Amino acid sequence: MESDVRDLRLRTGIRVPCLVQGDADAPPVLLLHAWAESRGSFDRLIPLLTGFRVYAPDLRGQGEADKPEDGYSLAEQAEDATAILDALNVPRAFVVGSSSGGYVAQQLAVTSPERVAALVLAGSPLSLQGRPAFADEVDALTDPLDADWVRKSLTWFPLLHEVPAWFIDDRVRDGLRMPARAWKAILNGLLEATPPTESGTIRAPTLILWGAEDTLLPRGDQETLAARIPGAILKVYPDVAHVVLWECPDRVAEDTTAFFRSVVDAGKPREAP
Repeated sequence: MESDVRDLRLRTGIRVPCLVQGDADAPPVLLLHAWAESRGSFDRLIPLLTGFRVYAPDLRGQGEADKPEDGYSLAEQAEDATAILDALNVPRAFVVGSSSGGYVAQQLAVTSPERVAALVLAGSPLSLQGRPAFADEVDALTDPLDADWVRKSLTWFPLLHEVPAWFIDDRVRDGLRMPARAWKAILNGLLEATPPTESGTIRAPTLILWGAEDTLLPRGDQETLAARIPGAILKVYPDVAHVVLWECPDRVAEDTTAFFRSVVDAGKPREAP
C-alpha cells in the first residue's frame, strides 16, 4: 500500500507535513487530530481504514507543522484544513475529527460545505465556550515545557481501556514539540469561537461517536449536536470515556468504514432492473 509523508506549503502561509496512505483512486479521508497532538494520534486507526486514501496532517502549531505566532482561531484552523485539501488537489473528502479536531471539522463543514462529503466526529464537542479547569495551568506555561507536566496533562482525560505505553509516550512527545504559546493560542482559539452549529448548518452526512463515560462532554450536548445536524447518527460506546480514538480505534475504524461506505453506496446510481 502506498504511504509517504508530503511537505505541504499552504496558501495560508505555513508548511505542514501530511501522511498519505492508500490507493490513489480510493475515496479520500482527511483526519484532523486533537489539540496538543499530531497525526501520530491516528497511528492505530490508519491501518484499519482499508479501502480509503487517507490524509493525516500535523496541524498548525503542533507536531512537525510550522508554529507561527498567530492564526489559531477556530475559523483559521478550519481554513488551514481547506488549504490542506487544496494543496493535496482533493476537491472533496470524508473528514474524521478526534476531540477538538472534530470541532475544527464542524467548522470546516459549515464554512466550506462543498469540501466535506461526510463527517465522523469522535468525542467532539457541541461547544467549547466556558473555561475548563485545566485552562489556568495552560495559561501558566513557560518554555521549555516539563515532560512530567505534559504526561500529567494527559490525565485530564481519563482512560477506561488500556492504551499502549508507546502511544502515550508519543503523545508526550507531541506536547513537548509545542511551544507554550502554541498550547495557549490553540486552546484559546477553540474556547473563544462561536460553536459551529450556532453559526451555520452542517449538511454533510454525520456520524457522532461518543463514550458514555465521558466526563468532559455531557450526553445532552451530544444529543443536541446530533439534533442540529440533519440526519446525524449518534452512536454511544457504553464503556468508553472522552478520548474515543485512543481507547477503541478498532471500533472507530469499523464504524467509520461502514458509515463512509454507506455514503458512497447511497451516491451510486441504481442499476436498471
